[in-house]
Formats: sequence, structure tokens, C-alpha cells
Amino acid sequence: MNFLAHIYLSGDNEERMIGNFIADYVKGRKMYEYPDEIRKGIELHRKIDYFTDHHPITSRSKAPLRKKYRHYSGVLVDLFYDHFLAKNFPDYSGLLLKDYSLNTYEILSRRKSELPEGVQHFLPFMIERNWLLSYASLEGINRVMTGLSKRVKFENRMDEAIYDLKAGYPAFEADFSEFFPELITFVEQQSPE
Repeated sequence: MNFLAHIYLSGDNEERMIGNFIADYVKGRKMYEYPDEIRKGIELHRKIDYFTDHHPITSRSKAPLRKKYRHYSGVLVDLFYDHFLAKNFPDYSGLLLKDYSLNTYEILSRRKSELPEGVQHFLPFMIERNWLLSYASLEGINRVMTGLSKRVKFENRMDEAIYDLKAGYPAFEADFSEFFPELITFVEQQSPE
């Protein structure tokens, strides 16, 4: 899953949301340098990634992408699924995605000093370009995939993935709709009280 899903799956726990959001920028044992609740968010992120990466539904989504994108097929499925979450956000949240995004940006901005340097660097761009809200449109998710394609050092062709998303749109959306409730249940079972 990508940023929106990880943030959403943190529930109302601000510290856990921060940990879940920054986890890809916290390597190995560095997570123990963070307060307990942020560390739990980092751990939750890693559990979500493992569950997602090894699930038969996400494997089904990755299958038509593997030949062209190889190991980036998983990255693309994460982005496709964030698109479907954003597009259908009212089905999962009592908030509009616009309001949810603004609230998330307020929290991250207020607590910017706690974020790893890499996250502090891209956060202003994320807010300025309203990444979370932009995931809801094909144009927005295309900008994200094109930008990611340019940042990755290796040849990846992710800037072409919008065509694959459009071509397989009903199947990818059906996979997401089947998978995401299972992921929500998994997260509810993982979250300590």
C-alpha cells in the first residue's frame, strides 16, 4: 500500500500515523530511536507491507504487470490501490478526502521536526501538490507514477503505467474492493489496545 492507505489504516492515533507514514525512511533498528507509539506505527507499516506483498489478490493484480515492470509491479499495484481508496474514500471514511488530506497535512507539518530528513525534504512538495487528494483522479495518479519513474535510478517504465491501469481498470478495482476489507481486518487484529 502507498501513503494514503498507510495513513488511513493508522486510525485516529496520531503517533501511529506518523510511524506508519515514515516507516520506509526508517531502516532496521533505527525504529527503536522513536517513542513507543511511533515505533508501533513503523511496525504496523511493515506488517501491512508483508501482508499486502504476500496476498493472493495482490499477486493477481501484479500478474499482468510483471513482464513489463518486473519487481516494480508491486509498487504500481500499491499506487493503483491508493487510487481506488482515494476515489472511493467516502465508502471507508466519514470524512471527505479533501478534509482528511488537509487534516493529515496539518499533523505532519506540526510534527515535521520528528520526521526523518528524507520525509522533511519531500513533505512540502507533497502538501503543495496535494498528493493524497490527487490520487483520486487518473491525472493525479499518473503524475505520481511519472514522478516516481524519474526518481528511480533504474529503468522502470512506470511513466507508462497509466495505460496499464486504464486497460485493466475494472479488474484492478475489483481486486482492490476484495482485498482492502481483508487488509482492514488484518490491521484491526494487529493493533494492540
